[in-house]
Amino acid sequence: MQEVRRSLPIFPYREDLLRAITEHQILVIEGETGSGKTTQIPQYLMEDGYTKGGMKIGCTQPRRVAAMSVAARVAEETSVKLGNEVGYSIRFEDCTSERTVLKYMTDGMLLREFLTEPDLASYSVVIIDEAHERTLHTDILFGLIKDIARFRSDLKVLVASATLDTERFSCFFDDAPVFRIPGRRFPVDIFYTKIHVTQSPGDILVFLTGQEEIETCCELLQERCRRLGSKIAELVILPIYANLPSDMQAKIFSPTPPGARKVVVATNIAETSLTIDGIIYVIDPGFCKQKSYNARTGMESLIVTPCSRASANQRAGRAGRVAAGKCFRLYTAWAFKHEMEETTVPEIQRTNLGNVVLLLKSLGINDLIHFDFMDPPPHETLVLALEQLYALGALNHLGELTKLGRRMAELPVDPMLSKMILASEQYKCSEEILSIAAMLSVNNSIFYRPKDKVVHADNARMNFTVPGGDHLVLLNVYNQWVESGFSTQWCYENFIQFRSMRRARDVRDQLEGLMERIEVEVVSAQDDCVPIRKAITAGYFYHTARLSKGGYKTVKHQQTVYVHPNSCLFEEQPRWLIYHELVFTTKEFMRQVIEIDSGWLLEVAPHYYKSKELEDSSSKKMPRKQGKSKDELG
Repeated sequence: MQEVRRSLPIFPYREDLLRAITEHQILVIEGETGSGKTTQIPQYLMEDGYTKGGMKIGCTQPRRVAAMSVAARVAEETSVKLGNEVGYSIRFEDCTSERTVLKYMTDGMLLREFLTEPDLASYSVVIIDEAHERTLHTDILFGLIKDIARFRSDLKVLVASATLDTERFSCFFDDAPVFRIPGRRFPVDIFYTKIHVTQSPGDILVFLTGQEEIETCCELLQERCRRLGSKIAELVILPIYANLPSDMQAKIFSPTPPGARKVVVATNIAETSLTIDGIIYVIDPGFCKQKSYNARTGMESLIVTPCSRASANQRAGRAGRVAAGKCFRLYTAWAFKHEMEETTVPEIQRTNLGNVVLLLKSLGINDLIHFDFMDPPPHETLVLALEQLYALGALNHLGELTKLGRRMAELPVDPMLSKMILASEQYKCSEEILSIAAMLSVNNSIFYRPKDKVVHADNARMNFTVPGGDHLVLLNVYNQWVESGFSTQWCYENFIQFRSMRRARDVRDQLEGLMERIEVEVVSAQDDCVPIRKAITAGYFYHTARLSKGGYKTVKHQQTVYVHPNSCLFEEQPRWLIYHELVFTTKEFMRQVIEIDSGWLLEVAPHYYKSKELEDSSSKKMPRKQGKSKDELG
């Protein structure tokens, strides 16, 4: 392992780098992905005495998977147990101890540390890694860290980036010097064509946009290999995406068996955050999934868009790590030149800022318009976030944080979700709401539907249906799993993903711990679902839709939306719904919906909804399908 460390492109520059860090407080480091900057620089700093007296080195990563896998690698290289001297911290999972001096974490976790330690006094060095990804949290960190560095002259700040955007970073940090580490790059031939079975040995990396696409692709490849049998050499097919269980993620790093070829099917997580050895061929269809936010309608959607030219070049570069490689682009050279943006739009300019505004307000930063952003977010997005927090009761009419807002900021979840959790105190159903919140935060990966057992899986899912809506279905799944003694077998029989359930349990435990900290008593509603639905309404009244002649429309913006086909209310068509999120796939689908009573909206958000808006003009014309309404059925 020490041999491998010495063979990394960064190794010859160790002394120069440490000298530069001693001489300058802020240093921008540009190094090709795979040069070893993420794993080696923190170790050099440890060896150079930056962790004396228990001081910590913090290294942020934009992605959970990267923080976990890099920390595991460095713990191995330094021969310590993960969680002791070297650890990681991601949302809802803390693998550190008192002894931890090198901490890898997601950028969001470092932001939360500002709440308890506004000057980051326990850190001697902060490394913002993969800065070119320009995630929302990274951009906020830039502003905050630039500010602290001015009055904490002993704090070293390293901004590490993989692409040529380093001039921007240097400029932003008052012309900080740039330290360049040449990468170990072999030539990469780029083909705008299709691929062949005739290529010489070497592993393949395929970039796709998301979990569903990746799983389908893996199935197709396996099916095709099965049909060809022994006519072709063995193909090891491995998926990698953020929701994948960690033991499955680890498989992509294991060496390819002799005589076989490995195919890694990945999201853009493998573009810069992870380095996989042995890749000679890259297949790039040229797309990625991007969050885009419409401040007018308040709708956030994940849309598949062409990736930027910078991303495409980054992807191609993955092929030239171990030998000369080839990149097959499944689009034309013309499209590359004319249809792709130069660089990706920073996330801060295309996302809902509710969370960030709440966090900055709780750090005492009130003047958001003049906050030092590298790329300021659109004005209307900021205004909308402030409006939303005011409607939720987190800010008063002067835009100052309320007592409720301070408690909301303590919970590391979206403001609407934290409002729902805190409202559960008033409605005496916090037991149930915590389970629902935990289930909502593990994404849509609870039920799985293997292609060969679709009917069984759908039947199993139907068995969990309870009146009222999807949130109550999730609660039912969680409660039944608890009753089964958290059984793996039970999950297997009911087509439930055990990993997701285990993560939900961890999230729930963490949230319960935070409830103690903000002094909320955890009590149960005892089989009464009305208080639960009211608490959800208190957090998500922004997301209300009403049934009219032409289908569902959002109440505030009259935007046409549809119930997701997976929902238990898909065929029911209740008059009033609250949805957890809107996703745009083939059309605007409401995911995780629950039936509510329009009167509750006036109860939970009287200053947001006027009774005139909630008058039900359609009530005479719309016959209900069932005989009794669900409210009468309790």
